[in-house]
Amino acid sequence: MSIRNIILSVEQRTTAIATWLACLMLVVAALAGLYQIISRFVIQQPAEWSEVTVRISLIWMVFLGIPLAFRQGAMISVDLLYRKSGPRLRRALDWLIFLTSLTLMLAILWWGYDYTYRTRFQTIPGLEFLTMVWAYSAMPVGAAFSLVAILGQLLDPRHRELDTAQ
Repeated sequence: MSIRNIILSVEQRTTAIATWLACLMLVVAALAGLYQIISRFVIQQPAEWSEVTVRISLIWMVFLGIPLAFRQGAMISVDLLYRKSGPRLRRALDWLIFLTSLTLMLAILWWGYDYTYRTRFQTIPGLEFLTMVWAYSAMPVGAAFSLVAILGQLLDPRHRELDTAQ
């Protein structure tokens, strides 16, 4: 088994895990939102934790969904140039997209970790038993998953948005 196949196998698994977790976060946000509506308008006793839970779940959902978008080739798109170019220019565009995406995700990983570390003693309003680490760690975790997906996209390019574009 080649190193390329090993990397793609790891990428496939990590992107599947990130996608599954992103879907789970959508379910958590939907259930917390439903509870918020019921508690506020039916029971007349709003729960202060539900809005914060929705917000944090949606943040996690977005950052965990980014790897799938990278892997499908849907994040940075130069459609017209990509469609009209030959194989050499397409490969150059793949490398350009790889390097810019890599730079962005490394910055998010670095600053996300730094921000998470700095707020480790700050509690979440409405969820005082949790620290802000739980909210802000979505950035470095999502960026780490994205880095693997970006590498997978470079090794095995997919362009789903081009396949379905009209």
